[in-house]
Amino acid sequence: MYRVIFEAEPLDDNIRSGKISLDPAELEKKLSPFSNESLIAALDQNMTELKNRMNAQQGSYKVLQQYIENKQEMLASIPSIQPVSNKQLERIASGFGKRIDPIYKIEKFHAGLDFTAPIGTPIYATGNGIVEEATYNTEGYGNNIWIKHGFGYRTHYCHMVKLKSQQGQQVKRGEVIGWVGNTGKSTGPHCHYEVERKGEKIDPIHFFYNDLKPEDFERMVKMSQASNQAFD
Repeated sequence: MYRVIFEAEPLDDNIRSGKISLDPAELEKKLSPFSNESLIAALDQNMTELKNRMNAQQGSYKVLQQYIENKQEMLASIPSIQPVSNKQLERIASGFGKRIDPIYKIEKFHAGLDFTAPIGTPIYATGNGIVEEATYNTEGYGNNIWIKHGFGYRTHYCHMVKLKSQQGQQVKRGEVIGWVGNTGKSTGPHCHYEVERKGEKIDPIHFFYNDLKPEDFERMVKMSQASNQAFD
């Protein structure tokens, strides 16, 4: 690079590898048109520019490394599996949206999915996070757990027969946090599951991409969109 700056022919790759030595007399001849002062000044200026580029590039690499680490953390934290093992895809009793309330028999907004399963069926954390709340809810959710995943995401698991995780506990995706039950306002054993992003309830159906094939996902979407009565 510097030979090009000094209007000299670039070194042969063989010279760079040490296979060919540049004759000192030839080198002196190539540099003779330049004064020492001009060579030193040009070299100093370009070394400064090179140093600035290296510093900027190093800073850029550090930022990219942070992006990579944050992305890995985010991918591990965002909900992406079903809270109840559902290999046969027969357990979604009610989907997200307006549904008939099983108690009051009027149309109400159902903010999650209902997974029917026998009492005692394990319920899994759907992403890495911290248990924000693990208690009995008197407003209808029964034994329930909130997990804060970061990046604006929270998940809610309700009607458990028993809680396994405690408030403040760190959990990993796929870790058992409790077991399916029928506590609270519920008409049958199931897990009511919700996903929040930045405080807004969103359809959990879009967060099962880690354990469903495309055709299974399409089938699940159809099941969740059925206009039926909710379980809670």
